[in-house]
Amino acid sequence: MTNTKPLSPLDPAASISLLGTGPMGAPIARNIIDAGVPLTLWNRTLQKAQAIEGGTVAPRPADAAADVVLTVLPDLPQVEALLEGDDGLLAGWARAGVVEPVLVIHGTVSATAVAAFASHCMSHYGVVVIDAPLSGGTIGAEQGRLSIMTGGPQSVVQWLTPLFELYGSTVMWFGEAGAGAIVKACNQVVVAATVTALSESMALAQASGLDLENVQAILKGGLANSEVLQQKGARWITGDFDGGGSAKNQLKDLRFVSEAAADAGLFLPVATTLETEFETMVTEGLGDLDHTGIYLSITSNRVKEPS
Repeated sequence: MTNTKPLSPLDPAASISLLGTGPMGAPIARNIIDAGVPLTLWNRTLQKAQAIEGGTVAPRPADAAADVVLTVLPDLPQVEALLEGDDGLLAGWARAGVVEPVLVIHGTVSATAVAAFASHCMSHYGVVVIDAPLSGGTIGAEQGRLSIMTGGPQSVVQWLTPLFELYGSTVMWFGEAGAGAIVKACNQVVVAATVTALSESMALAQASGLDLENVQAILKGGLANSEVLQQKGARWITGDFDGGGSAKNQLKDLRFVSEAAADAGLFLPVATTLETEFETMVTEGLGDLDHTGIYLSITSNRVKEPS
């Protein structure tokens, strides 16, 4: 950190920034600001950062080069693109005199790639990378109850925990950089499977002429209940699949699952099938819809009656 490391990242001596004020980043930023913590914001579309009251908007990543930089971006290449050049974080940290900056990656990324990135950043630039993917969706972000699974130096994660607790209800350390991404891969198998299973359930109920609200009430009252159903059940009832966590991002995550499984010497049949199904959805031009939109892909491929 700059000079002597503060006792907490929430100490006034520490500076914090957040890069990426999209559907997840914006509510995270608001929770931090609402806690009275000064926060610098950057987003490629500056208007999105300017829409968050109470933050200081940086015109360039270099101007957001704080002691702690939180990135809430779709994938690792978007983070890597922020480092180099006069407008990049490295130049900004140098100008600000930040000796050992902490770069937190909240996006869902490849476990293998983030481990290599963390090693490179430390050996070449003295930057500590914390691999810290999130689970809980936009509602969890808004309510400050995200699950944050971390990898990287344990002492740094412990130091960051008071900051993470401003927008997360569960913060756990799993090992070195890449470990957090592995846990997120485990999470995404369950999420994608649940979304797809519920879509198939709703497709069957709809095709059978049943009331979807009543069917969901039964599911919510039994073992089939889930956070996905609680947060997203209305999508199947209204048929509104716009916004939310996109199918193309779900596919990206499932490809990381396949990579992690291969590295572990495993074949995961359910994850492999899910990857194929979401590939089909994206190929059909539905990739920008919420991942619950897999329902549309399922219902558009109904089995034909035998002739």
